[in-house]
Amino acid sequence: MASLIDELIGVLNKEYDIYNELLPVAEEKTKIIIRNDIEALQTITEKEQAVVEKINLLEKKREDLIVNIATVINKKPEDLSLKAIIQILESQPKEQKALSEIRDNLNLVIKRLVEINNRNQALIQQSLEMIEFNMNFIQSTRTAQSTGAVIGNNTYTKGASTGQIYEAGMFDAKQ
Repeated sequence: MASLIDELIGVLNKEYDIYNELLPVAEEKTKIIIRNDIEALQTITEKEQAVVEKINLLEKKREDLIVNIATVINKKPEDLSLKAIIQILESQPKEQKALSEIRDNLNLVIKRLVEINNRNQALIQQSLEMIEFNMNFIQSTRTAQSTGAVIGNNTYTKGASTGQIYEAGMFDAKQ
């Protein structure tokens, strides 16, 4: 079983390293969303997808290791969490400590990624709401013009012919 535990620790360390690769990518994604750079957003999303595929492969390997460990200790794999394995390793303090540390490190990096992704999701939602607002404004302006309704005082300024309704980056990035 010691080799299975060592292999599990190795897989979890690789996952931790990959999740750490995702942190700067997620931070850059925030900046890209704020800049409203669609091409860069597509590129960074493809980069994220490649990293997620690596994580999925490691997750499959981790699941297989859990099944093998469960078989060795005669438990059901679905009942065997990292916390349970750590408790089982009381007689092996070195492995117990290593597994506990990597679990804690993974929890921290995943928590940070969740925070960043939630912020990015909120920024995207805010951007979509701004786009919807602007589309509704444009539609109501066109409807009013086609029916002959007067909107405001109809005073035009020098830049009125450009049709610029809003500026890019109008949403609040401080969340």
